[in-house]
This record gives sequence, structure tokens and C-alpha cells, in this order.
Amino acid sequence: MMERRRMDAVLLVVFLGHLTTALEVPLDLSQPPTITHQSPKDYIIDPRENIIIHCEAKGKPHPSFSWTRNGTHFDIDQDPNVHMRPHSGTLVVDISREKAEHFEGIYQCTARNKHGTAVSNNIVVRQSRSPLWSKDKIKPIVVQEGVSLILPCRPPAGLPPPIIFWMDNNFQRLPQSSRVSQALNGDLYFSNVLREDSRNDYICYARFPHTQTIQQKQPITVKVLNLDAINDTMAALYNDTDLFSDDPVEERKPTFLIPSGPSSSKMVLRGHVLELECIAEGLPTPEISWTKVSSDFPAQRTSTLHYQKTLRIVNVSESDEGDYHCTARNQFGSAHHTIRVTVKAAPYWISGAPRNLVLAPGENGVLTCRASGTPKPSITWAMNGIPIENSPKDLSRKVEDDTIIFTDVQTGSSAVYQCNISNDYGYLLANAFVNVLSEPPRVLTPANKVYQVIKNHQALIDCASFGSPIPKIKWFKDSRSSILVGEPYILHDNGTLEIHIAQAQNSGKYICVAQNVLGIYENHVYLEVKEPTRILKQPEYKVIQRGRTVMFECKVKHDPSLFPTMTWLKDDGELPDDERFTVGSDSLTITDVTENDAGVYTCIRNTSLDVDTASAELTVVERPDPPSDLELTDKKQRSVQLTWTPGDEHNSPIQKFLIQYEDLLHHRGHWHNLTEVPGTKTTAHLKLSPYVHYSFRVLALNTVGFSHPSLPSKIYRTDPAAPDENPTGVQGFGTEHDNLVISWKPLSGLQSNGPRLHYRVMWRQKAVDGEWTTVTVANNSKFVVSGTPTFVPYELKVQAVNDHGVGPEPAIFHGYSGEDLPVAAPENVQAVVLNSTLAEVHWDPVPQKLIRGYLKGYKVYYWKERSLHKHNPHHVEKQILSFSGNHSHGMLPGLHPFSLYSFNVRVYNGKGEGPPSPTQQFEMPEGVPGAPTSLTVTNPNLDSLTLEWSPPHDRNGHITGYTLKYQPVNNSNELGPVEELALPANETSVTLLNLKYSTRYRFYLNAKTVRGAGPAISQEAVTIMDEAVASRQVDIATQGWFIGLMCAIALLILILLIICFIQRNKGGKYPVKEKEDAHTDPEFQPMKEDDCTFGEYSDNEDHKPLKGSRTPSNGTVKRDDSDDSLVDYGEGGDGQFNEDGSFIGQYSGKSASRDIAEGHESSEAPSPINAMNSLNSFV
Repeated sequence: MMERRRMDAVLLVVFLGHLTTALEVPLDLSQPPTITHQSPKDYIIDPRENIIIHCEAKGKPHPSFSWTRNGTHFDIDQDPNVHMRPHSGTLVVDISREKAEHFEGIYQCTARNKHGTAVSNNIVVRQSRSPLWSKDKIKPIVVQEGVSLILPCRPPAGLPPPIIFWMDNNFQRLPQSSRVSQALNGDLYFSNVLREDSRNDYICYARFPHTQTIQQKQPITVKVLNLDAINDTMAALYNDTDLFSDDPVEERKPTFLIPSGPSSSKMVLRGHVLELECIAEGLPTPEISWTKVSSDFPAQRTSTLHYQKTLRIVNVSESDEGDYHCTARNQFGSAHHTIRVTVKAAPYWISGAPRNLVLAPGENGVLTCRASGTPKPSITWAMNGIPIENSPKDLSRKVEDDTIIFTDVQTGSSAVYQCNISNDYGYLLANAFVNVLSEPPRVLTPANKVYQVIKNHQALIDCASFGSPIPKIKWFKDSRSSILVGEPYILHDNGTLEIHIAQAQNSGKYICVAQNVLGIYENHVYLEVKEPTRILKQPEYKVIQRGRTVMFECKVKHDPSLFPTMTWLKDDGELPDDERFTVGSDSLTITDVTENDAGVYTCIRNTSLDVDTASAELTVVERPDPPSDLELTDKKQRSVQLTWTPGDEHNSPIQKFLIQYEDLLHHRGHWHNLTEVPGTKTTAHLKLSPYVHYSFRVLALNTVGFSHPSLPSKIYRTDPAAPDENPTGVQGFGTEHDNLVISWKPLSGLQSNGPRLHYRVMWRQKAVDGEWTTVTVANNSKFVVSGTPTFVPYELKVQAVNDHGVGPEPAIFHGYSGEDLPVAAPENVQAVVLNSTLAEVHWDPVPQKLIRGYLKGYKVYYWKERSLHKHNPHHVEKQILSFSGNHSHGMLPGLHPFSLYSFNVRVYNGKGEGPPSPTQQFEMPEGVPGAPTSLTVTNPNLDSLTLEWSPPHDRNGHITGYTLKYQPVNNSNELGPVEELALPANETSVTLLNLKYSTRYRFYLNAKTVRGAGPAISQEAVTIMDEAVASRQVDIATQGWFIGLMCAIALLILILLIICFIQRNKGGKYPVKEKEDAHTDPEFQPMKEDDCTFGEYSDNEDHKPLKGSRTPSNGTVKRDDSDDSLVDYGEGGDGQFNEDGSFIGQYSGKSASRDIAEGHESSEAPSPINAMNSLNSFV
């Protein structure tokens, strides 16, 4: 039955939970107190400053405050050192007359008004403490090398606990490693000690964070000695007795220094930090690793510290409970320890603290105080600070464990309820009031508020409301035609309207309507959806040389109504305060770049609604520094090892090293490249030559360039030896027909291998196979052999020799003695005509022995004897075509048709040309002719004209006739139909009849031979005008009616001019003039007596507008399109009439556009001919 009742209560809670939500009650309405600010539960104070214990609350009426101290009422009025701030519950304790420790204790604040009472947490006030260390002197510690060591710190207990660190006398942190590290308790652990651990300034410091004070322990001296040194030291102290065995400390497997034993346990609270520690000793230094039994570590919350010796898990949860294994391992074995971790939990909220209830009379509601903890916490309720069981009975209230259910509440049931949840590890105290009100709805969101969001982002439009009963919220857009429900709208319980992805069409006015049984309230707000800010051109990765200028671009696109600002960061910090950094409208420029400027630069373009960022890295590079510390090792006669130390790369990896040498014996002051090695190497094995005094240097190369050379190495001398090689580039050739010149590339000083270098030159005829002739040549690179037969092959050898021997057996090279002119001409020479401009010549090659040299090719000499046409002149100029190599035919292009050609062929070698072959001739056939030389038009008449022409200059055959084509051309260059006429060859003119008068024609004329028509010559001509039409035009122009019309127009113009003159003189007598005189504006001037004109409208101010008129910026005055006045019908322009009907011309200035148009029309004087031409266009 109890279970049934409890289940019903739970269902009722769920049901009622949908009916009520927490509301923020406006402060102008009656409400119980609410604590808004209080000091922390564990409040540690600085004893040097006044104590301030906060307690702030709100309510209507404003609450009054009281305090308890250590569970009893704290009478503030009785303590002169304590006062409460006005309109507040905050206590201020003056410690100038009383020590702070006097005020330590447990404080609780109470805020009450007529509707209820709220209480604060229990605030435990304690003063911080930083006690001094004892000044006892610590004896030196002497240890044997290799053993483990623990230096205790053990600082005095403080509140809060101090932060421990080890430093030396110079306030420098002592180096730590996997061998030496600080434990969580502050002690310094050595897995094994080394000789370099000896020092007299191991100092432990304790920093107390609350008071920011640092305490220092007395320095500890550690002396690490080897076995003999320890025995000698101790023997002096203990009568020559050896305290240590003769054996040194051996290498050993790990054992744990902390924690001890095979297992241990650790308790940690939920939400706190778990730190597990394992420190082991051993030799060599052991490595620590961690595992958890049956599960993995939470990756996001786990880290290791102190060289893997500490395992740290933050924000501990129940899942972190279990067994943790730490293992210490070195090459001699391993040690294991298990730590069992249990997780306890102080009370914590499951669904948040209970929320205030605002109920209307007759409504139902619930207060829920749901929390958990380990062990399970207990729950107690109080009303207005009094245990609920001691409070007045209320039939509308029912307490069910962690829930209070209210049914049919009535006015006067308002109160503040306290929920206290506690276990062994802490407590939770929450205040929640029940306020019974009857209030019509009101909207708390300001009216006409404008919400601005970025397109494609979430839009939240508030409708914070209050009312009792809770008002229902409805939303409308632009009008109240339909409720906003469903996509894309989401209505939250607090009245907020959400548009998950806002678009431009969502912009507009939104109407929020709050309604309950007591009334209705309407509020208007506005939503503006803006275009996002986007960086279009992002800064790019830059590699720049030091001293140069670099620019990062950051161009943005944004909504026109938003104004983005630009901020640049360097490595997530501000830009250096340096004038070299210039921030433009969309760029960052850095001049004279230094290495310190390298880093990541971030452009931030933000508006009031959004932000976009882009980053790029700047790498500053420079030529590498020169290598240093050159050293020569592994010295041999023909090789040496060179090592060096690279210089700074300056952010650009070294690609290679270049090794150079100087030959101080042969070429002092000249450096030569010897070899290259990759940039990853710092040594080079160098091959050397004999008889050289070497000095080496190294250059480094990166992407910027070569470094400066290193300093030279020490001189390394090699002994002389016989030559290792012979000269290269051996050649044999003749400069005369009876000599042979033998040349070679001499050896360098580095190749000579010894003193007195000279050469042994040898030669013989190749075909004869005779003995070698030998000569010795010094200080030269060629030798001339005289008296040789013409162009005979020779075998050649050149061998290097010095004082220490001869070079290797030389290779045999080949050459020829000198050339002479060929003695024979090609035979069987003939020509084959291929077409009217191309012929092919054939011949038999000349035998090699008659060429007497290297065959270079054949030359064809040809020339035009004459044209086969009697009118063309005689030509004798010769042309030459060369055909390189051993050819037997060749083409002759570009010949003239219908011509006679002569030609011969010659062979040529390196010396020159041989004799010509017998001259032969060939005739070219006819071709198409060239264009006629001229085309002229004579005797143009009304419907005929005559064409005359000259024959082509290049007839290229017998002219068989001409073709004439012609067609009319109109004024827009459009061509009419083509007429064609064939003409005989003996004609040079033709007369064309029946042409149109006053028409332009285009003519085309070309000549023909039996091979076809040649290119055309063109010409244009115009036939003359019809005289009868011209005569009629003149007659019309001289008619009497036309002359009378012109005279009438002139008379009318004259009358208009007289009227204008009269009106100008009469202008001062009109009422308009009287009105103008009444104005005091300085722009209005009196009439000038000397020229009878108005001052305002004088010639020098004709372009001023009338007073009160609006003149466009282009200076023209527009009339309204609907202006229908006499101006449109007068010939005098834009005239107007005054009050008595008289004409005032000076008040009607023509518009500039009309002046221009009329000026164009009148730019030409009237002409009878022009007039008749105009009339003729309509005929």
C-alpha cells in the first residue's frame, strides 16, 4: 500500500511538473526573500585585511538580515569591531583592534520579510597561516655513488597547504629528470646518485598562496663519493676503519621507494583530482608505466607528471574506481605495485537545485530536491528556517521524501522552504520559495527591441513574461493572422522563440502575446538577419629573408550594415609595439623583417554579431652562418678526412656543403671547388693530388644562398709523384697544305704531380704503319710538323712527364694534315624543271681523293639569262645555293616563269671551292601573270566612264586576255551585284555604258595566260550628277514664294527683338519690380541707371537662377512634363507673361539643352540649294 501511494505521488509530481515552471518575479511584486550572493562555505581570510562575509538578498518588501555564529545568535550591535552594510546583510569586521583569529567560526546569514525567511550556507571562516621553518642546521649527507637518496622537505603545516619547489642559492630551479624528481609530499627523490649530484645548496621552498609568502628551509649539502673516496674520508673520522666493503654499488633491478609494499589504497571524492604516485630506485634508472585493471584510462581526463611517476585524473567520477598498477622496469628486472582506488561523493544535484514556485490561488505545484552521493545522503526540509515538522500544519502541503507537493494553494501560503542534503563528505543547502499571487500577464522583454543575427545561425527572440497563473505565450509575425508553430519555429517553455537556421526571409516584426485568465499583454520586437562576415582573401604562409618587407592580406566580405574591425595577433598575443608593423585597411605589413618576427599571425575580422579569423605563419630565413671548427683527420698522401661544425641555419635547412681548396704552391689566393656533400653531413672524405699545398674551407647553402666561407683549415702538403694522367683534347689538323699541327689541353698545376712538367709528343702516318716520331715540348700546348703530304691521316699521342716519372701510356688520337683546293668538278650535271618556279639539279659526286680535304658540300651557281617574253629586260645577276654534305642533287626554288636560266655546280672543302662544271641552261614554262601595272578612270559622264590600264610588269608568259569585274557601292559601303566583262589581250582601255548617275563603282581588273588568271588591281570611281535635277533645285530655290518666306521670317525676328528691348526699358514700373525692391536680400540689386538693366539680371549674371528656384547640379532648368503654357507655341523661346499681360522676356531663360540643340540647327546659314536638297529627300 505504501508503494502504491509513493507511485501515485511520483506520477502526480510528473504531471504537475508539466504545469509549473520557475519564474523570475519582478521586484515590484510581493515575494519572499532570495539569497543572491554569499561567501563560500570554506572561507579562508587574509589576517592582514578586514574580514568581509557576504550575504545579499532580494525580496518585496526588502528583507532584514541577522546572523548566527557557531550556532547561536550573533549580536552585531554588541561588537564595536563588526558592522553590517546598509540595505545588505554583508558583515565587515575591523581587525585593527582585534586579531583575525578571534573571529574564526561558523557563520550563517538569515534574510526575512513578511512572506518568508531564507538562510545562507554555513560559512566556516578561518584565517590563512604560513608558519616559519625551524632554523636547525642540517648535517651534510655523504653517500656512495649509485645508491638511492631522499632529501626531506617537510614544510610546516599551513592553511591552505603550501606549494613546494626546490632551488639553489641563485634561485634557479634544480634540474629534474626520470632519475631525480619531486614527490607529491615535496621530498626530493634520487633513484640513484651520480658524482655531479654533489652540491651544498639543495634548498626546499614553500610558497603559501593565500598570503603570497615564501618560506625557505636550511640548505642541504650532499656529497657523492666513489668507494675509495668514502673509505678515505671515513677512515680519517673513525680511526682508519673502512665503513664500506671493497665492492662498488652494483647495478640492480628496481624497488619502490614510495609507496611501500605490494599494494596500497587511496580514497578520492567525486569531482576532485586523483593523483597516484610511484617512485622507484634502481641502477640503471627504472622507467615507470601505468595500467588499470579491466578498463582503460579516460583519455580526455588523464595525464602523467614527473616523468611518468605521477598519474593524474581530473574530475573524478565513479567509473574511475578500481585497481591501478604501476610498474618500474630496467634491464635487470621489474617491480609492481597495486593501488586500490575508491570514489566517494559529497551530495550533488541530479536535476539541479529546487526552483522557486509562483502559483495562483487554487493551483498545484511541487518542490523537488533531488540529489545523490556516496554514501547515500539524508534529506531534511525546513520552512522559513524552522524544521518542517515544527512548522504550522498546512493541508495543502504534503512532504514525500525529496518532494513537497502543493495542492489547491491559497493566498497567505507564501513561504521559503529549505532543503538540506548531507552525508559524511559534505552537504547541500538550497532555498526555494512558494509565492501565491494573482497577477495579469506582463512581458518583461523591452518593447521594440531589435534582435540581430547572422544568416544560417540560430535566432533566439525573447518573450520573458510574468503572470500568475503562468501566462501562455503565442507568437505572430508581421501581423496577428496566424500563430507561429512548426518548422522553422520552436517555442521554448520560457517563451523564447527559436529559429534554428535563420534566413533573410525571417527578418521582420514579431509579436509576442502573453495571456492568462486575468488578462492579455502584447509586445513587439524585430529580427534582422545579416549576411555573415567572411574573409575572402586569407593571409598566406610566407617565407621571407631577413631585412625584407612582408605583407599579409586579409580581405573581408560583410553585411553592408555591419562595420567589421580588424585585429592582428602574433602567436595569439598582441602585435609588438614597433613602428615596423603597419596595419592597413585589409593588410598587415612588416618592414625590415627580423628573426624575432617569425611566428603565426592571425587576422580577426569581427562585427558586433560575428567574427571570422584566418592565420598564416611567417618564417624568417637568412643565409646560413659559416661552418666552424674545421679539422683534418685520417691524413694520407692521396686523401684526408675533413670535419666541421655547421652554423645556424636561420630557419632554412642546409641543402649542401661546398668544400673549396686553395693551392698555396701553384695558385695562391685562388679558391677552387673540390666537392659537395649533402646538408645532413658534417664530414667529407677528400681525394688529393700529389705536390699540392692544400688549404680547405667550407660554405653552407640553403634556399636563400651560400653562407660566407669558413675560416681556412690548416695547410696540408702532399709529396710529389709521377703524373697520374695525360693531356686531354689532343687534336691534329693542318694550317697549310704541307703541315700538321698537334695541340692538346695542358695539365693544371694540381694535375702536374711534381716539378718540371713537360710533354712527349708522338706521331706517324696511319696508313704507312711506320715508327713513331717523338719530340719533347715544355711550356707549350702545341707542336707543328712540317713537310707533310696533303690531307693524310695521322696517329697522335701526347704523354705527360715530370721529374718523378712519366704518366700512363697515352691514348692514340687521329688527325689529318692540311687541306688544299679540290681539283675536279662534278660530272653529269643536268636540270629537271618541276613547275613554273621550281627546278631540280642533279650531279655525280666528286671522288674523295680529288677533293683534297674535308668535304663540306656542293654549291650551285645559277642566274637568269633573260625572259622569254620580248618586253622583259635581260638579267645577269648570279645566285648561289649551298648543299652541305655529300649531296648529289638539290632544289632551286623561287625561279621566274617563262625565263631562260644558266647554272653550274662546284664542290668545296675547308680550304675553298673547286673548279665549276660546264655551264648548262634550262627554260622555265609559263605561269600566271602579275597584276596590271596601273588602272585609271577617265572621262566620267552621267551614265558612262572609261577605264585605262597598263599590262603587268611580270607577264610570266603570253597574255591571252583580261577580266574586268565591277559593282556599285552605296554610302554604307554595301556592295551591289557584280558585272563581269572579258577583254582581249591587245586592249588597254574600255568604256562602260549604261551606268547609274551619281553612283560610286568599284572595279577589279586582272590579266590571264594559258596557266590561268593573276591577281587583280582595283579602283573606284563615281559617275556625275544628273544636270536636270540640279537645274530643278536651283529653279525651286529661286522661286518668289521661297524668297518671300525667308523675308517674312527675318521681319518676324526683327519685331520680336524690338518688343524685347521695349519691355526691358519698362521693367522698373511693374509690380514685380516693387516686390523686388521690398526684399532686403543682398542678392537683389536696384536697376542700374546707366544701362537701363536690372542689376540682378545683368549680362554678367545671366546664369543665376531666380530667387527661390531649385537648379539641378548640371546647371540646366527642367520644366515639368505637364507644363502646358504659351511658351510651347511661341517662337521666341521660354517667355512668360506678368500680371497685366505684358511680356517679360528676361524672366524666361532657355534651358541649356534647348540652346545647344537650337545652336546645332542654326550652325549652317540658310541656302537655297540646301533647302532644295532637303525637299528632294522627300521626293
